[in-house]
Parts: sequence; C-alpha cells; structure tokens
Amino acid sequence: MKEFFKKIPEQAVRVAVVFLVLAVGVFVIRQFIIPPEMKDPALQQASSMDREAAKEIKYAGAEVCAQCHEKEPEIKKTGYHRDLACESCHGAAQKHVDNPTDVKPTSPNKRDYCAYCHKYNSSRPTGFPQINPDTHNPRKPCITCHNPHNPKPPTTPRSCAACHAQIERTKAASYHALIACTVCHSVPEKHKTTPRTVIPTKPDKREFCGKCHDKGSPRKGVPTVDMATHGEKYVCWQCHYPHMLGGI
Repeated sequence: MKEFFKKIPEQAVRVAVVFLVLAVGVFVIRQFIIPPEMKDPALQQASSMDREAAKEIKYAGAEVCAQCHEKEPEIKKTGYHRDLACESCHGAAQKHVDNPTDVKPTSPNKRDYCAYCHKYNSSRPTGFPQINPDTHNPRKPCITCHNPHNPKPPTTPRSCAACHAQIERTKAASYHALIACTVCHSVPEKHKTTPRTVIPTKPDKREFCGKCHDKGSPRKGVPTVDMATHGEKYVCWQCHYPHMLGGI
C-alpha cells in the first residue's frame, strides 16, 4: 500500500487534498451555517410570505379608489388614460384610504410630471401625443387645459403636425415639402378626435404617384420613370419613403 501511494504524483495528492477540504467546507456550511428556511422550499416560501405580509401596505388599488370617487373612474374608463392606474399620478393612496380626512393624495400640478410621457421623444410611436414643454403653453400646469382623467385636446388639432411632428420635420427637408398632406392622404374629420380608430387613407395604386412621376406626365422638373417597367407590381411607397429627401 505504501508503494502504491509513493507512485501517486505529488500534484495529484495536492488536488485531492484541496477537493477534500472543499467538500468538508461545503458540508459544514450546509449543515450548520445556512438557515433551515434556505434549504427547505416549504420553509422558504412561508418565510417569504411572512416577510411580505409584514411590509407596510402603500397602494390601495383602483377598485378601492372607485368606491368613493365615482365620477373620475367613469370618465377615465373610456378616455386616453384608461390603462393608467390612479396611483401612477396621485401616488400611493393606502394612507388616504385609512384616513381620508387628514391624508390627501398628491396631484401632478407641475408641468414636468406629464412631460415624463408627453415630452417629444423620437423613439415613441408616431401619433403619440408629444409636445415641446418650452413652447407649448409655457408655465401653465397641464391640467389647466386638459382633464387628466381623459386628456383630450381642448380644441381639435388644426394641423397634421400637431400629432405627426416628426413626419412634418422630415417632410420639410424633402422634395415633397410643398405638397399638403391631404394631397396624398384622405383624412376623415373623426381622425382628429379618434386617431387610433379612424385612420387616414394612403395611395394604394401605382398610378397615383404616376400622375407626377410617370415619364409621360405633363409636370416639369420632377423625377420621372417608366411606370410600366419601374418597380413592377409594387406600390411606390413600398420602396420609396415619400416624406424623406431623395429616393430609396
């Protein structure tokens, strides 16, 4: 046996000792240091539930708000903020529920609060209401003109740029800068008040763009192509972005 151990390389012995020490250490930690609730899933779940239940309740929930404030939820449920929780704007309200006389919820009177969502940001979807807070009714709280529970504009937007500012800025630098939006788009009046459900039309036939850009068009000074062969069956805007300077 002694001869056998003499044949084992010294490096292998050291590795074996290290693994043995680690194994003993893991066993000691698991058996004597780690609390039981961290080893038993049932105890871990019970401990987590007790810990969460012991925390102070801060949020009341929209259903509780509606028990006293009947008018606001009725306005909000069909408004633009229907998917926004009451406490997103008014803050945690459980203390107000427990003591409604002395504890009042906050109200977002400052302009910068609404700007979290509505300050212009090019990454937001086209048509999402966005403004420049420095020029849009400066110094006035947003709730001066907008009912926050259904913040529709106090007046119907008169120009497409009111909602489509990004497209307007792009179009201003394109060859189509002087063409009115309504030349290419038919815009129902209801689109101005319900823009998500009533959508403007856009050209769906090649002949529409061909009125100006076909080689036989009487218009002068505009790029022309042979509509019979150029682009084959595709509608022009499938390859060319009409609001942008240049071609493809």
